[in-house]
Amino acid sequence: MTNQPNPPENQLQVQHQPVFLLPAIVTVLCGLLVAVHLARGFVLNEDASLQFTVWFAFIPIRLTAGNEIPGGLLPLLWTPFTHAFLHAGWDHLLVNTVWLAIFATPVARRYGAAPTVAIFLLGAATGAVAFAATTLPDLQILVGASGGVAALTGAAVRFIFQPVMIAQHPETGERIVLGRRLASLAGVFRNPPSRYFTLIWVVLNGAVPLLPLISGANIEIAWQAHLGGFFAGLLLVALFERRPKGENS
Repeated sequence: MTNQPNPPENQLQVQHQPVFLLPAIVTVLCGLLVAVHLARGFVLNEDASLQFTVWFAFIPIRLTAGNEIPGGLLPLLWTPFTHAFLHAGWDHLLVNTVWLAIFATPVARRYGAAPTVAIFLLGAATGAVAFAATTLPDLQILVGASGGVAALTGAAVRFIFQPVMIAQHPETGERIVLGRRLASLAGVFRNPPSRYFTLIWVVLNGAVPLLPLISGANIEIAWQAHLGGFFAGLLLVALFERRPKGENS
């Protein structure tokens, strides 16, 4: 048995990779959506789940007939936001969770946790307003993270399709990756990938109300929330953009 030389100290340092590749805030949001759905399905009984929906889903008709619904107008203070954490089924939850993971990730990496949550919640609220504007005076109930996820999608569209900016260090001459510039609204439509993505998003969601005329089936997709949230994110993201030092306006 021979003695082996001790390895250099720097070889003893183990590189620990994160368990999840998603940013922490994205993992938390996805986990919260799943936890709420699990609680409604396996912890609450049928009556309690119904009451939970009444108090936390967004019901626009409260604006005109609030006295006929438990809570009256009061839940309108929080339901434009809380409806985003309720889902109609596992398929609904799966689609929104996957879409959230895809488009919240670049937003979280660029802006951090608080702006990501702000865009998500404001997008959900904007989607709720659009839903109310197009469904009243009918009794309709809005649940799902679609509006918030759409807002994060709109926010990401402003930069994910832009070319990567490269600079040269003034002293070493080393090439430095600066990231992607936040495009102006006009720039979104000048750039072919972001232009086509936006147009396809708008056309597909705008066509949802026409599908029953073609198929004869009732399509329960809150296209209004999708469009409202998307345009909210497209506009709101500029509020969180940090201007590089030394850049003039």
